Amino acid sequence: MTLKTILGAATALGLALAAPAFAQDQTKVGFIYVGPIGDHGWSYTHDQGRLAVEAEFGDAVETTYVETVAEGPDAERVMTQMALGGADIIFATSFGYGPEMNNVAERFPDIKFEHATGYIQEQPNVALYNARFYEGRAVIGHIAGKMNESNKVGYIASFPIPEVIMGINAAYLAAKAVNPDVEFSIIWAYSWYDPAQEAAAAEALIEQGADIIMQHTDSTAPLTVAQDAGVMGFGQASDMSGFAPEAHLTGIVDVWAPYYIERVQAVMDGTWEPVNVWHGIDEGMVGFAPFNDKIPAELVAEAEGMIAAIADGSYHPFTGPINRQDGTPWLAEGEVADDGTLLGMDFYVEGITSEIPN
Repeated sequence: MTLKTILGAATALGLALAAPAFAQDQTKVGFIYVGPIGDHGWSYTHDQGRLAVEAEFGDAVETTYVETVAEGPDAERVMTQMALGGADIIFATSFGYGPEMNNVAERFPDIKFEHATGYIQEQPNVALYNARFYEGRAVIGHIAGKMNESNKVGYIASFPIPEVIMGINAAYLAAKAVNPDVEFSIIWAYSWYDPAQEAAAAEALIEQGADIIMQHTDSTAPLTVAQDAGVMGFGQASDMSGFAPEAHLTGIVDVWAPYYIERVQAVMDGTWEPVNVWHGIDEGMVGFAPFNDKIPAELVAEAEGMIAAIADGSYHPFTGPINRQDGTPWLAEGEVADDGTLLGMDFYVEGITSEIPN
């Protein structure tokens, strides 16, 4: 055997030994979504965050996702499969995944788990993260209050959980502040993503006289219904203007990429901690789609001023005096709601005539 042959064999052996080491060093990241990534809403924006992780880290990461996973046993099965498949960190991106995530986290203590919009943090390897969507809903509520001509705003809600109730209250208070005659009509879809149900809700609200539609659901159906009916609306989670350019005034945009990149980097560095964060406009987790030219320039300036004031802390959407729906005092003059109350919000503010379903 010649020296060249020996060196060649040694090189080949070295490469063979190096390949598994590279695979072991690759960080595996799993995502579980409640809706399809093509919803152009909630799940779509989380998947944009996943793609940003891939773009940031390249071959150093391997990401996987499972879409349209129902909350409950299906979620536990999917997360268990991800854990058994070698995931280093799993992001579960729907409110109802909490109990199942904590069950799986207990069985796999070496894996990191992160729950979007969650509140159950029973295991030391579970982190929680959320966005202050109520900040964005206050801004679009201000626009709605000034632009609606019928004094009727239609709101399509998903589930009666604190996050959704909080958004309704924030939008209503902002609209009421600039239009004392405004009324909110609320229809509950009992789904995060159901285009047919959302379209039917939008049609019903328009028939009731609403000339502006808001939504806390994930499909573009309400906006297309609004455009066909000649009324206006606000998008949800991403820029939906391409689906209804005449109707789409603006919308809250969920910006998850920086957080996902930061948390994956922490896993790689060995510095991951079970945080509980609630970011908003200031941190860049809540953004806005472009403002439609139909919005008057002075109103755009007001909205931008409101965004800046929320970001620098000089304005909080829940600042008293505010009463509960039954007229009893909630916040005194100048008092600001604490995070604990907001995260457990189960009541409407004064002026909303709808009832919260059980």
